[in-house]
Amino acid sequence: MAGADTSHTKLHISKDPMYLMLREGYVKEFNAKKASGEQCDLRGCDLRGLDLRGLDADGLDFSDCYFRQSDLRGIDLSKARLEGASINACKISGALFPKELSASEIELSLLHGTRMRYSAK
Repeated sequence: MAGADTSHTKLHISKDPMYLMLREGYVKEFNAKKASGEQCDLRGCDLRGLDLRGLDADGLDFSDCYFRQSDLRGIDLSKARLEGASINACKISGALFPKELSASEIELSLLHGTRMRYSAK
């Protein structure tokens, strides 16, 4: 695809301070900054192996993120964007996913690391 914008399709470790908070395990601090209106760009970020329990994911864009072996238990992801994200080997007990993601998409990503695709409405 000549001329396609690939700026957010490659996995990366961002310098965004909010992203770095998550990488360091400061979920409560991240939530407080998010609640105060602080913005962050998490698209295409490397979120492997992180404990994200307690994260306020409402409205976050996790497009093309890689969550391999992260702990997502109990997180409400229903209003987050997960198009192209991979959740291979994650802990997802009690997590709520967007209704646009079918159970089979979630299962394929969880077991095989496929990137999740939203169902057509």
